[in-house]
Amino acid sequence: MNKIIMKKIVILLLSALVSGQTLADSTTSESSSTAQPIPTEQATPAPAPVAQPALAPVDPVKVEAVPESISSATAPSPETPASPSTPAVSTTPAAATPAVTTATPSATPSSANVSAEQAAKNEQSVFVDNLLAKMSLKEKIGQLRLLSVGGDLTLEKALEQIEAGEIGGIFNTVVEPDLTHMQDRAMKTPNKIPLLFGFDIVHGHRTVFPINLGLAATWDRNAIGKAAEVSAYEATSDGLNITWAPMVDITRDPRWGRVSEGFGEDPYLTSEAGRIFVEKMQKQSLKDKHSLVTAVKHFAQYGAVEGGREYNSTDMSERKMFQEYLVPYKAAIDAGSKVVMASLVSINGIPATANHWLLTDVLRNQWHFDGVVVSDHGAIRELINHGVAKDPKDAVRASIKAGIDMSMNDEYFLQFIPQLINEGVLNIAEIDNAVRHVLALKYEMGLFNDPYRNLDPNFGVESMFSDDRLHRDDARDVARRSIVLLKNAKIRNSQSGIEQPLLPLSKDQKVAVIGPLADSKRDVLGSWSGAGRSASAITPLQGIQKAAHNPNLISYAFGANFSDDLALFSFLNLYEMTTKFDERPADTLIAEAVDKAKNADVVVAFVGEAEGMAHESSSRTDLSLQASQKRLLAALKATGKPLVIALMNGRPLTVPEEYKQADAMLETWFLGTEGGDAIADVLYGDYNPSGKLPMSFPLSVGQIPVYYSHLNTGRPYGKENMGKYTTSYFDSPNEPLFPFGFGLSYTTFNVDFTLSDNKITSDGQIVVTANVENSGDRAGSQAVQFYLQDITASVSRPVKQLIGFEMVTLEPHTKGQVKFVITPDMLKFWNDKMQFVAEPGDFNLFVGFDSTTQTKQTFTLLGE
Repeated sequence: MNKIIMKKIVILLLSALVSGQTLADSTTSESSSTAQPIPTEQATPAPAPVAQPALAPVDPVKVEAVPESISSATAPSPETPASPSTPAVSTTPAAATPAVTTATPSATPSSANVSAEQAAKNEQSVFVDNLLAKMSLKEKIGQLRLLSVGGDLTLEKALEQIEAGEIGGIFNTVVEPDLTHMQDRAMKTPNKIPLLFGFDIVHGHRTVFPINLGLAATWDRNAIGKAAEVSAYEATSDGLNITWAPMVDITRDPRWGRVSEGFGEDPYLTSEAGRIFVEKMQKQSLKDKHSLVTAVKHFAQYGAVEGGREYNSTDMSERKMFQEYLVPYKAAIDAGSKVVMASLVSINGIPATANHWLLTDVLRNQWHFDGVVVSDHGAIRELINHGVAKDPKDAVRASIKAGIDMSMNDEYFLQFIPQLINEGVLNIAEIDNAVRHVLALKYEMGLFNDPYRNLDPNFGVESMFSDDRLHRDDARDVARRSIVLLKNAKIRNSQSGIEQPLLPLSKDQKVAVIGPLADSKRDVLGSWSGAGRSASAITPLQGIQKAAHNPNLISYAFGANFSDDLALFSFLNLYEMTTKFDERPADTLIAEAVDKAKNADVVVAFVGEAEGMAHESSSRTDLSLQASQKRLLAALKATGKPLVIALMNGRPLTVPEEYKQADAMLETWFLGTEGGDAIADVLYGDYNPSGKLPMSFPLSVGQIPVYYSHLNTGRPYGKENMGKYTTSYFDSPNEPLFPFGFGLSYTTFNVDFTLSDNKITSDGQIVVTANVENSGDRAGSQAVQFYLQDITASVSRPVKQLIGFEMVTLEPHTKGQVKFVITPDMLKFWNDKMQFVAEPGDFNLFVGFDSTTQTKQTFTLLGE
């Protein structure tokens, strides 16, 4: 009898004995686990004031650190265990007895469960080994190739290559019946190995949510989870099963265009967002009907490119990499991400695609990643340009040796791998190892049992894009949580003479809506808006018109083009017409806007960037508004009417002049399908803004990098040290215009906190009790932020680093509590010997509402 078959029977018998099944039971085909439904779409109701947020599935008496279930109109998704490293937090109303949430170790799994799990792994291994033994070399190489239909690769050619066993996955096809036809061809191959179907689902699929920088600005785990969950549901319903997301690159240089695609400057906030994306997209089982495999990217350090210039190099110390930049990737992998995408850039002189230390020593050997490593688009060819491969064949060698499994948009694998094996440069075991990763993923996804999961050749394009498939309620709620109130000055009412904040507006006021972004459906979606259609988007003008008591109260003027520079429009419209240019003279456009403003009670100006200005390959050296928009704002300010400036952009901008001009200022990012309604909700007070900045906003480009968690220096600049010989600029403050974590509200909050002890042992903990008060007249939500400073250590440590946060919602004039547990593991860092340890000594804990908080207490970690 074949040894492999004999081995499989033994494993099945062992599995059956452990689980109590008969052999016949254990050999039945696996069925897909029950899918968790996304709420049935309902008509969008008129939004209510934010007394209780819609995304609040948790018990009001006790909120865990990571709320895992997301509220829904039908049935919530099952809870997923929190990451072991997640600090425990609870919030309790002040009147209730605080229930301290402590970090407790997971229960030890029973031997039966361990054995069953091991048996399942063994069965998978036997299946993959058996399949590998039957595959030809061409079929093996085919599994390592990801192709996109289009250009020279027509659908007909792709179908032929699939049937020949030359393609393992397809990306960028998102319509039926093409997907079904391609899987049909895969089923005609000798071994019937199913295809993977991938697409960029970065911040939404059919329903577009805020860009990821906006999602991070919610500081709300439920909101981030809802965006990920809906995205996965919609994508898998279209037959897709893998996405090239989340992007967890730490980004501290806003000149880089892909800042819009990430979650900001902080390792902890980015790690939390990435972890949530992985857990909510992949579900508890990849066999779940609506499980969408995540490909965490870009491994590694893409966000640290020199000068913020796209595709540039990165170079940093190993300590900085492990202490900060690698942290979010590790968090996503620990959360279970089954795919990692390698970065396009070089790291300390070695491109990630050819970096054995990164892809094998760190990822495989240190982090024990057992999934698939995929190259970025065309990255293997680019090894030649990097200067680490002499020709295409050498580029294939370098990438395989480094640890690349699949080649995205492959050009060379099929051509050169056979030659490299024949020459002895590569061996078949190296190819088998890569193929094994791909086959194991497809097996774990259940595709061998159900290759047509969610595919329907009768599901036409119009049906796929039907508006009734959109999750507008969810998109609107998440979008309004992303908006950050940056300024809200008091204005004297001309009739009553009373001074009060300009926002929220009255729905009976006459409002002039002005600006090139005020009525742009394409721009409100933002970069990487996937399969979303701009026709479905709600613009700010539309949202405001719907929200006002009478739409005739709302006037509109375009006001100005994004720029006077026609070269910019050529750049933005290079591949398709996306950005409007009004041919009328600039003075005519401004005169029209001024006329509308003079006849209004208040002006709301929407200025910023076109979506194409904050995208891949959209690096900038100047982060200020274009001159045409500056002239428009100056003219509007000169009317004397109250001025609200609403920024729409995909990165921090330098807007100190505009900050002075504005009576109120909002950061609205690119909010997605329901962006206009969300903006109207905040402007009119139907939602009290709660967003917080995930990146610092510099005063000028010259300050970059400006981020809150910098190291101290021997000559720090501060209130007590203002001398010339300090780390400072003589022509600018050190501080940014807006700090990390900053965001205002229509109400006011206060916080104080206590520690359960001022000492902690190596196996102990300290409970932090933060008392939060809403001292204002409106209900609102506030992100309570916890920062740590290691005062003295073997290496210089950040002046502050975020270690936790929790969103608290309180009614007017009420109090609540947030309980946060500090454990020694949270104090660890990479020391002078590159050991990950917690060193005894004193620590400062800061609790407040942004990174500038000075409210602190000190505790001591005791030695052994």
